Formats: sequence, structure tokens, C-alpha cells
Amino acid sequence: MRKFFSYGPVDCAEHFCVPRTEFIHKAMEQLIGNPQKGGHYFTVWAPRQTGKTWLMRRVKEEIEKRYGDRFICGFMSMQGISGKSIEDFLQEVPRLFRISLQIDLKKPLKSLSSFMELFEKGVGVFEKPVILFIDEFDSLPKEVIDELVVRFRDMYLNREAYLLHGLALIGVRAVLGVDSERGSPFNVQRSMHVENFDFAEVNDLYHQYIEESGQKIRQEVIDKVFYVTRGHPGLVCWFGELLTEKYNPGKEVEIDLNVWKDVYRRAVKVEWNNTVLNLIKKAKDKYLNQVLDLFNNSDKEFSLDVEWCSYLYLNGIIDYETITEASGEKKEVCRFANPFIQERLYNALTKSFLGDDTPIYPLALGDDLSDVFEAGLNLERLIPRYKDYLKRLKAKNISPFRDFPKRSDLNIYEAGGHFHLYHWLMNVLGKFCQIVPEFPTGNGRVDLHIRCKEQEGIIEVKSFRDMATLKQGKLQAANYAKKLGINKVVIVVFVHGVEEKEAEILKDDRVIEGVRIITEPVVFY
Repeated sequence: MRKFFSYGPVDCAEHFCVPRTEFIHKAMEQLIGNPQKGGHYFTVWAPRQTGKTWLMRRVKEEIEKRYGDRFICGFMSMQGISGKSIEDFLQEVPRLFRISLQIDLKKPLKSLSSFMELFEKGVGVFEKPVILFIDEFDSLPKEVIDELVVRFRDMYLNREAYLLHGLALIGVRAVLGVDSERGSPFNVQRSMHVENFDFAEVNDLYHQYIEESGQKIRQEVIDKVFYVTRGHPGLVCWFGELLTEKYNPGKEVEIDLNVWKDVYRRAVKVEWNNTVLNLIKKAKDKYLNQVLDLFNNSDKEFSLDVEWCSYLYLNGIIDYETITEASGEKKEVCRFANPFIQERLYNALTKSFLGDDTPIYPLALGDDLSDVFEAGLNLERLIPRYKDYLKRLKAKNISPFRDFPKRSDLNIYEAGGHFHLYHWLMNVLGKFCQIVPEFPTGNGRVDLHIRCKEQEGIIEVKSFRDMATLKQGKLQAANYAKKLGINKVVIVVFVHGVEEKEAEILKDDRVIEGVRIITEPVVFY
């Protein structure tokens, strides 16, 4: 029986797969172009583990199937190229040609001009038009990429002299010329983006398993997989592996929401995934400040012209969403790529900046929290305790955000409060309650779902913008709670630049749409 697979290109005979026929046909048409005159040189880009390599191998197979031996097709990967210079690359060319094109060049090349000559009509090593796929183009050193860009562009502009009929460069960023002063090698309008799976594709993938295994999977579980991954192919298949293999309760047992919750918890906390770890590393690197700002800001404008924005987007950390503003104007705003990546980042950043333990006791001595669990779950009674904790830290001259990144004006990023409250709650309730961060709007707010035995409640954390936004946020919180069947929400609003007495004007307790909404301001300093 076939399996889910997330560790490289899939084999449809061995693994569950989605055909993606439309993309394959479109890419083939680009490469073939006019069979008599020449095809196109173009780029294929997407974050890692989205199926780029598998798709382009399928394109190669389809060309060979449809056109027979009319074209010479070669698929070469730059992943194993060692060295950092053009000379190092040229040393590898004979091996690449031998493996991907079954051509023995006998000896290394001396210059990139001699590389071009390999494709020259009447001079080079080919007698028929060549369609070349170069995978992992980003793996090459920047100097080599820049020089190859020039040569490929020259061959494209003088194609009557060369047999390189079509070329596909496959990668993440470099193929678009983002990191090159010379820009993209070709007309960037010819670039092809590998999109995430849509819901129908995810649904089809999991139903392939159901049909072949005979094991039932509840539709709600498939819905959850799509929701938390937004259809990211690698993550969709990874969750498939966890659900149907590693944590499968048994083929005779239905995979239901209880199984899903257990698997998702493990995926967040203990399961190793190189793609996720790579994204976290990139997010904590040179654009960490912008990532922190996204946790706090729901209307950060998206633009590929902004370096940090394009970097995070092309590496699969953020995406964008089109919204309509109060004025009626539409604009694109930044969103994290999917809820699973956002939660992993949230946990990783909390641990990085705040560690596991608090510098002083999180509660006053003798506080047993009995009133919090008295006749229900009274989460609003936790917030005065959190404020007291902040005051005790201040009295001991301990900054709650000592290791947190600072803005250019030396103030802490407002998202620091979001992480800090979560960290405090984990220390106060973590031993006997489950605290799960969720991000219903993508950015700007975090809902901390707190489950203690049979009781459940929500603390929504956000930063103050203006009264109109806060009012709208209360209505959204009420509607969200109604959908979940929860009758009370505590909204913690972090404010800065004001005294605590002034912030008390935001304190509120009212019923909206049948849901009690309690608003508690916390001064951010």
C-alpha cells in the first residue's frame, strides 16, 4: 500500500500524490513554446517542500512522452555542488553532464565561455534541441549565479546560434534575481509560482489513503489539516505520516478529532521537521524585528519591493491577504503563512526571549488560585495577579523584557507583552491546564485557549490602537466565542506611553451578542 511522504520528490507508485495536471501542462507549454523556433527560459519558485522538484520531473517525463526523441531533456541538481568560485563550478560541469545528459565531456571546462560553447550549434556537444532543468539553483554561490545569469540571457537573446531550446531554473529566491544586482535572468513575467494545495487536493490526498487502507478518517480531521497548513504540500503530507503511521491508533480505529489533537500537540512540541526548523531559524535571523511586529500588527502592508517582506514571503514565513479598508479601498496586508508555522514561531520566540522559568515567583506566596476555579473558570481574576507580578518585577528592578529586541527608539516591541503574558500563564497554570495559542485573524491578536479539566475559556491578547478598533475587536471576540460555544472572553489590551490610572478608562465589562466581554488594560513599559 502507498504511504504519505514528505522527505523529497514523491513517487506516485509508492506515495499518495496529487497530479497537478494544469501546472504540468502550463510548464511544458512554456518550455516547448514554438517547437520550430524555440521555447522559453523561465523560473520556477516556491518555498521549500512545496513539490517543485517532483513537478518539474513530471514536466520532463511529459515532454519525453509527447515528443519522443525530438528534444534532449536533462535534469540536473546544484545541491551537491561544492566550492564557492566559478572555477569550482566549472570543475563540476562534466559530472553534471554525465549524470543528467549521459554526455562525457572528458575534462573540466576552463571558462564560462566554454560552458556556452557546449550549447552552440555546430560547435557544441548537442545535435538536437536541448531542454534543461536546473534544480536547487539557490545552492550555487552568488558569484556563480550572477555569471550564469548573464550567459543564459545571452543565449536566449541569440537563440538562433544555440541549441538550448528551453530552460527552467528551479529554486526559492535566487531564481527571481532577488539577491542579484543584475536582476532575474529572464522576463520575470515568465516565472511560475508553485502554489499550495487547495482544499480539494488535500481532501483527495487523504481519501486516497482511506480507499487504499480501509481506515476511516473523520472529515473534521482533514479540514483541520488544511486549516493549520493552508495546504502547504510538505506539511500536509507530514501530518499524513504522523496520523496514519507514527501515531495511528490502529487500522480498525477511526482517526477522529481526539487522535488529531494528540498528533497536533506532538507536532507543535516534540516532532522534528527540518523545514519548520529552517523557517524558525530564518525568522529569528536578520528580520526578527519585522516578524515580532507582525505578531502585533494586523494591517502591515505587503510589498515585494520591501526587502524584509519579500525575504519572508519567498522563504514561506509569511503570505498576504487582500482586505477592504473602511474607506472602501483594497490593499494587501501581511499574514503568517499558516497557523501551524505561526504557533511554532510563537512558542520558539517565547522560549528564546523568556526561557522556561520566571525570575521571581509568578504568584504571591500563599496564592492557591482557588477563586479562579470557583464556580467555573474565572480567567478575569488572573489579570490583576499578572499586573501584580509586573509591579513586583519593577520593585526589584527586573525588566520583564530585558532580553527582548528593541525598536530604533529603544522601546520594546509591543508583541513583547503578548509573549510575556503567555509565558506567565504557562508558569501559573501550565501544570494543570492546557494553554493553546490560536491566531484567528492571522496577525495582530492571539487567543489563548485555556482548558482546565472540563472547563474552557479564552484570553484574547492585543495591543491598543484606537477606540474604534477596540470596539470592533470586542464584537469580533463575541462572534468568535459564540461559534465555539463559549459565553465569556477576557480581552487583555496592552497599552504603552501612559500611566496605569489613565489606562483604566479602557477597563470594561459588558455583554455583546450574548457573550460577556471583559476588557482589562495592562500598561506596557
